[in-house]
Amino acid sequence: MREYFVQAGYGVRFEWGPAGARHLAPEVAALVVVDVLSFTTSVSVAVETGARVFPYAWRDESAETFARSRDAELAVGRSAVSVRTPWSLSPAALRRAPATPRLVLPSPNGSAIAAPAHGAGAQVVAGCLRNGGAVGRWLAERGYGRRERPVGVVAAGERWPDGSLRPALEDLLGAGAVIAALRGRGCGPLSPEAAMAATAHASCADVAREVGQSVSGRELAEGGFGADVAIAVELDASEVVPVLIDGAFAEAGNSPEN
Repeated sequence: MREYFVQAGYGVRFEWGPAGARHLAPEVAALVVVDVLSFTTSVSVAVETGARVFPYAWRDESAETFARSRDAELAVGRSAVSVRTPWSLSPAALRRAPATPRLVLPSPNGSAIAAPAHGAGAQVVAGCLRNGGAVGRWLAERGYGRRERPVGVVAAGERWPDGSLRPALEDLLGAGAVIAALRGRGCGPLSPEAAMAATAHASCADVAREVGQSVSGRELAEGGFGADVAIAVELDASEVVPVLIDGAFAEAGNSPEN
């Protein structure tokens, strides 16, 4: 892989989707996953309750086996929530559900990025619009975001029906929020890709409105999940920084690097 494809020489870098994460993860000290309208916002909500959240790429029989092996509850699809299975890839459902100490959260986007990145040796962090400022501060205070300890920020995006990546506005803005917070703490230099993501966030006059009117926001609202969008745009409402520790996201206070 040519050095320019991994934005070598920059302290803060930006990429899209699982493929981008696979290329960046071995080249950075920390990797921030951003999946605003599902995975990372749900992780932030669950971790706020004290839960450990295990990422898993697929919601199938193997996920059930994985959850049993971790003595954890398994989140279901948004439309499959019931009294018996109240945990879901829905921030609103997670707020209503009973607290659980261990939760497996399948996601073909955010989870599919997080686990392989952790295996590559990077410190993996879940970022979103709710905690973008906190994530940037936490990383900067620990010396990440410099040439010597670069940070990669990956916008998960969504998927077209054929499985290809659909860049998503909400993830661009969420990534930009983290990058802007890093820049505000003197981190850098920023790659041109990272700088443009930060600029997109800074120049957006009404992030909540634009996310709500985006393709993904409208899709969720029309499906009856507008409450998930409302939680996702609680801008900087959370100081919780979920980091991947021993295969599960937990509050950064439990991290050896805290």
